[in-house]
Amino acid sequence: MTGSNKSRAFLGFGGNLGKPLNNFRRARQQLAEHPQVEVISSSPLYQTPPVGGPEGQADYLNAAIEILTGLSALDLLQLCRQIENSAGRVRDLHWGPRTLDIDLLLVDDLIMDTPLLTLPHPRLQQRHFVLLPLNDLAPQLNHPVLNETIGHLLNILPTAIDITRLNKTW
Repeated sequence: MTGSNKSRAFLGFGGNLGKPLNNFRRARQQLAEHPQVEVISSSPLYQTPPVGGPEGQADYLNAAIEILTGLSALDLLQLCRQIENSAGRVRDLHWGPRTLDIDLLLVDDLIMDTPLLTLPHPRLQQRHFVLLPLNDLAPQLNHPVLNETIGHLLNILPTAIDITRLNKTW
């Protein structure tokens, strides 16, 4: 990937069905193999309780990655959806269990709200399972709508409950 038209993007990974860690590794590899994506870094893994959705779900595995990409935000979303599908993602229940979820959290300072994609991710500032791994990668990163750093947004959330940082590398 060459040129200066690369965007810095942060993606959130989540899953609680099958083998989420294997799906995370495969997804990161698929992203890295794309000619317009360069994977820069990966956060530690977190085990987190489900938020919303049906009762009785298993805990989730969550992480975040930083990439550089020449893809537009919508093209990146399409690539992420293809990767989710290849991991057996089924979209039949809102906030239901899943093999792999890849959320576009931030793409540069891009602010957009379309039927397909809202950036920054509309709930990232409310969720420990997003902010903890994102903070590991970029605590000084500024949220372009709230004009606050990721570290500050994490610090003003109530104390996290039942979240376990599992390891530093995957």
